[in-house]
This record gives sequence, C-alpha cells and structure tokens, in this order.
Amino acid sequence: MKAICLWSGPRNVSTALMYSFAERPDTRVVDEPLYGHFLRETGSVHPGREEVLANVDCDGNKVMRELLAPSPDNPEILFIKQMTHHLVEIDERFTEQTENVFLIRDPEQMLPSLTIQVPHATLADTGFKMQWELYQQLESAGQSPSVIDARELLLDPRSVLRQLCERLRIPFLETMLSWAPGPRAEDGTWAPHWYHAVHQSTGFSPYRHKEDFPERLAPLLNECAPWYEALYERAIRACPG
Repeated sequence: MKAICLWSGPRNVSTALMYSFAERPDTRVVDEPLYGHFLRETGSVHPGREEVLANVDCDGNKVMRELLAPSPDNPEILFIKQMTHHLVEIDERFTEQTENVFLIRDPEQMLPSLTIQVPHATLADTGFKMQWELYQQLESAGQSPSVIDARELLLDPRSVLRQLCERLRIPFLETMLSWAPGPRAEDGTWAPHWYHAVHQSTGFSPYRHKEDFPERLAPLLNECAPWYEALYERAIRACPG
C-alpha cells in the first residue's frame, strides 16, 4: 500500500483535492483523522467541536497506527487529508511510512475565509510555520516532499495533478478532474460547518483573485508570509498558457 499524507492548512482547497483522489478506483481517502486528537489536546473552540469529539477516535497515535497497519484489505493507495496544525503532542514518526505532500495557499487569499470560522485565528491556526518545519524535517530525513499551491492547482488542475502523480509514481487519471456534487461518505463529522462550497462543486473551480484584504488581518498576514513564500519557492507550477 502506498500511503500519501496531504499536509494542508485550512481553507486551502484540500477537500477538493481529497475528492479528486477519491475518484481514483485504486484509492481510499481519509478525512482529517487527527482532528479529534487536536481538539482534545488543545481545547480549541471550533464549529461542531463537541460533535467531533463524540464521534471520532481522539487518540491520534492509535489512529495513525491503525490506518497504516498492514492488512489484506488495504487499498493500493491510501490518501490521508491532514491539517498540519493537528500535529500536537503526537509521535510524528509515522511520516516515515508515508509519502508527504504539502498544500499551501497565499495567506492574503486564505485568511479572510479562515477568520469567518475562527475569528481570532493565530499563526498556529494557519499551519504555515508548522508546514515549513515539517517540510524541513522530512527533507533532512531524506524525503523529497512535493508542494502544491492552491492558485497553481486551480489555474491548471490537469497539469499540476499530472506532475504530482509523476512525483508520487502513480498514473494520472482523468477521473481526478471531476466528481458528483454533494457530500461524500468519506466526509468528516465537521463537513456541515466547513464544506459548503465544495459540496456545490463538480470539479476544481477556476481561480479567482480576491480583493479588499481586511486591514485588521495585516499583522497576521505579515507573520504568515515568510513561511508561505519559503514553501511556494518549491511548489509545482501550472504550465504556461
């Protein structure tokens, strides 16, 4: 089994990318298996917190151990959508067993959306610094993680996904470019609070640049920018034209 961890921040089209991989007949997708662990360990107040805690296994180490355990029922590919900021008080050595992909988004475009759901968001809530630290950690261990930028992905989904699949040594499939609208069985308990837009989609939406960045978020933007830029330098690019 090839296990792929997608290390994203919030509001980064990560659910759309999960839906894309779910359209592969050789792949099983798992939606944020460490969310309950994160909420339990941090006490963070997120929409639907109590429902999440009541419906998922909140022992993160156990969750990852069971997901990656050898089994005759394992799919050919396991795609695990993760939020990087969920990595708190957990043994990260499971990343040695996974291929690791980072999904980033320009914080100037992402922060206004994040603060609708998390009004007092901090750098830790964005995951940027943790993404960069994890990237360096994996690189030091001899891995070559891939980086996807949300803007590049939306500008040319076929090209970016084809390049990603090549790096992951799996075939690119045209089925990855579209899906049926509505919720999926794989959606986490938290989907009603976060997935409104992707449930209306049938594929990757065209990129649209958002204007009018709120001045009140400028300090947080300045904190995020260096970590985003370091990762963006390594991102897969959409093909010109």
